Amino acid sequence: MAEISYSPQVVDHFTNPRNPGVLPDATGRGRAGGGSSGEILVQISVRSEDGVIAESRFRAFGCSATIAAASVTTELLRGRRLEDALCLEPGEVEEALGGLPGDRHYCAEYAAEAARAAARDDLSRHGR
Repeated sequence: MAEISYSPQVVDHFTNPRNPGVLPDATGRGRAGGGSSGEILVQISVRSEDGVIAESRFRAFGCSATIAAASVTTELLRGRRLEDALCLEPGEVEEALGGLPGDRHYCAEYAAEAARAAARDDLSRHGR
């Protein structure tokens, strides 16, 4: 079995995750993974004020890269307009992490998908 090499950013976000947990006063929630993808699941919740994400939290179940991707995604979301969060791409998550090994790209995909779902949920709840 080959050893997986992670960037310092991935290691930092895995060992010191930012914004883990549940956001009780969330204005939007999103998730990706689960079901047919097995044990991988990313949940992101946001709280917006005047259409801008003021706070974001995550729960992630999966490998260390999944946790790191969800963690960095919450940082990427803070201060972003909800409409802009709808455009968050996995490449931006990967770039913030200093890259991911080829067999771990799905981690960034799930984190970005959950973030976009949370932004859509927030916008739909508030009739925007």
